[in-house]
Amino acid sequence: MSSISNIKVAILAGGVGSRFHPYTEIIPKPMIPLGKCEKPVLELIVSWLKKQGFRNYVFLVGYRWKYIFNYFGDGSRLGVKIEYSLDEGDGYRNTGGALLKAYKSGLLSDTVIVWYGDILATIDTKELLEYHFKKRADITLVVAQSYKVPVGVAKLNENYRVVEFSEKPQIQISVTIGVGVVNTRVFEHRVEEELGKNFDFMGDFIPWSIKAGYSVYGYIYNDMWIDVGSLERYKKVNMEDIAVFEQ
Repeated sequence: MSSISNIKVAILAGGVGSRFHPYTEIIPKPMIPLGKCEKPVLELIVSWLKKQGFRNYVFLVGYRWKYIFNYFGDGSRLGVKIEYSLDEGDGYRNTGGALLKAYKSGLLSDTVIVWYGDILATIDTKELLEYHFKKRADITLVVAQSYKVPVGVAKLNENYRVVEFSEKPQIQISVTIGVGVVNTRVFEHRVEEELGKNFDFMGDFIPWSIKAGYSVYGYIYNDMWIDVGSLERYKKVNMEDIAVFEQ
């Protein structure tokens, strides 16, 4: 397995954060404070990964990026190295386009951890990498095997009468949680020709990679993960769960 010191973590932190309106008119979503110490989500992610030995980061930024840069700088305050890939209006947009630009700019390592900037998870990232290399995967996605539906679920009979109802049930279904590992050689062939510069990493790039014949695996993870991608979810976060990321 490649040394952790040679592997970079690419954190997607450039979205407008429309689901956090109006707060994101002032600060970018990855800087929303969480926990008793009220640290930005982005800092909690870095702190968790730093404890596991990861020291090299690339922040993929765009919307209100100077707020992030002014807070983190080069990362030395946190004992890490942070580089930036900026959406500068050159057409590389969305999560997939941002990663492609960072790759073409030479900012990514041969193997890169991709982490969405609104996701907290107690993943053993070393174990994730070991799994990725053991499978000889091109892409490995962290997958949870259950998901709490954010709405009520109704079961209807043939006459459309509701015969069963569950409010926000936990259902058994495999879902990606916004973390993965990518061998960046997958960006070398036909990506921009076929997907352009503005595409989504999960919604566009992963299906394209599967059809293109790349090996895409799922790494099963059933421990705690917190999605703070919207104001509604943020309000429901149990702040006691954040303590593990603040230590």
